[in-house]
Amino acid sequence: MAHDLIAAPAVPAMDAHAIAMVRELQAQLETLPQVPVRMHHVLHGGMYARTCYIPAGHLLACCLVRVPTIVVLAGSANVYVGKDEPLRLEGYSVLPASAGRKQAFLSVTDFALTMFYATKAKTVAEAEDELTGESEMLASRRDKLNTVIITGE
Repeated sequence: MAHDLIAAPAVPAMDAHAIAMVRELQAQLETLPQVPVRMHHVLHGGMYARTCYIPAGHLLACCLVRVPTIVVLAGSANVYVGKDEPLRLEGYSVLPASAGRKQAFLSVTDFALTMFYATKAKTVAEAEDELTGESEMLASRRDKLNTVIITGE
């Protein structure tokens, strides 16, 4: 059976200027009404996966990610990764993503974004603190619309 595969680029680490630009955007977004973000967390087999669901037409500034992850995106979005042109991701994409990035996503359609990485964390809070030094800014802590699965394996 043949499959059409979407070749998506890696998400690179971002330089200080690009990160500062997303911080400025984030500060502006914080002055606006916030759309609640549903989150789904899974801790299983030494891995942590966090999925956020973003409706079409919304802008999301992410936290500074300090661990390398794999990012899975389903839907369409423009993603600012510090280059002149945003990445346009459509359909289903699986990307390696470096540590040291703070992206901004503009959803074109409803989309789901999952990041996962290896961890020794036993709780979602531990995994989030490992993921970023900005965990207090995460939608999962602000909105508390979380589904959590921890298997203990």
